[in-house]
This record gives sequence, structure tokens and C-alpha cells, in this order.
Amino acid sequence: MIDVLVVDDDFRVAALHRAYVEMVEGFRVVGEAYSGAGALEAVARLQPDLVLLDIYLPDIAGLEVLRRLRASPEQRVDVIVVTAARDAASIEEALRNGSLYYLVKPFGAARLRERLVAYGEMRRKLSSLSEASQGAVDEIYAALRTSAERELPKGHSPQTLGTIVETLRGAGRDLSAEEVAAETGVSRATAQRYLSHLARIGRIELVLRYGPGRPEHRYRWP
Repeated sequence: MIDVLVVDDDFRVAALHRAYVEMVEGFRVVGEAYSGAGALEAVARLQPDLVLLDIYLPDIAGLEVLRRLRASPEQRVDVIVVTAARDAASIEEALRNGSLYYLVKPFGAARLRERLVAYGEMRRKLSSLSEASQGAVDEIYAALRTSAERELPKGHSPQTLGTIVETLRGAGRDLSAEEVAAETGVSRATAQRYLSHLARIGRIELVLRYGPGRPEHRYRWP
């Protein structure tokens, strides 16, 4: 079993994320924490394999918690940041400090399941590794990516892909590239590239809205 600690300042959100984790075979939640100090104490006491770490905590910011975990030689724990923060600076800092991934709230059970399954596959490959050849290392890093990310064209970001997926998933209706761009903060051209990729691999549906002139391309989560 892979032991998970859920950290969120809102106990209701923590309970929801606990439920999501416990739907995934091979994972169990060993505890919840609602503050930065509580997270550090729980990691030391429970020794989880993985922490789902919110950034917005009432005492110590989540990114500072992440830095302290990485600075401590005693703590061998993986971290996935889960937060409503969408700014590039937070994403960059999380990645630079060793977060395996950055999940933007709100997200559904399926999105978290994808990430946990990829994480579990990475751990399995690491546990069976006898010699770190380049091919073996490439396989380990590739395991952290979901199927849609593995098929990303060169120059596309998994983080941007995830944000666009969650925007469509949470919209409850079809959206245009312009609307997706406004929701996510990327340019319309960038949104269009990612939407076209997702439609091409069958992850989202392309909807044509007819009117005067050329039909409008719109996209929705199936």
C-alpha cells in the first residue's frame, strides 16, 4: 500500500480528497492535517509515502512546508501540490522545490486518480530498478506522465494541459478557445493548440456551432 497524507486548510476539502484517494486501489490515507505545522508534525510521525499539499495554509505557507521537507535529510516523502493558485510563480517554485506535480483546484476524482496511478507506476519501476541505464531512467520519468501527457507534442507543458483539462471538466458546458484562454490565463492561440491536441486524441469532444459564416469550434468534456 502507498500511504498518503492529505493537507488542506479546509477540513471539508481534506475529507473530499481523502475519499478520492481511497477510491484508488493500492492507496490509503493515513492522516489529514489542516496547517503547515500540522503537516510537518504528521509527516514526521506517520512517515507517509506521498503528501497532497495545499499551498494556502493558515500558519506556514505550503511552499515553505515543501522547502522544509526537502531540506530535511530524515524526510523521504514525495509531494504533489494541490491548490487553487494558478500564478506562474507558485507553479515554478513548487516544481523547483521538488513537487512531483501541481494539481489545480477544483479537480475531480478521475483527475487525481490519473495522477496517483502514474505515481504508483513510477514507484513500481523504481523498486525493480537494478541498474540506472538511460533507458531505465527515461521509463521512470515517463511513468509520471498520464497517457495524454505522453502524447503531448514537443513544446507543450503538462501543467498547462492539466489546467485546460480541469477548466473543461468543471465548466459543465462546451467552451470556445477564447473562453478557455480567459479562464486559464493563456493566450487564445495556446488554448487552441492544447484543445486541438485533446480533441485529436479523443480526450474531449469537438462541437461545431453553426451560424453566419464559418462554424465555431467549441470543446467539451465528454
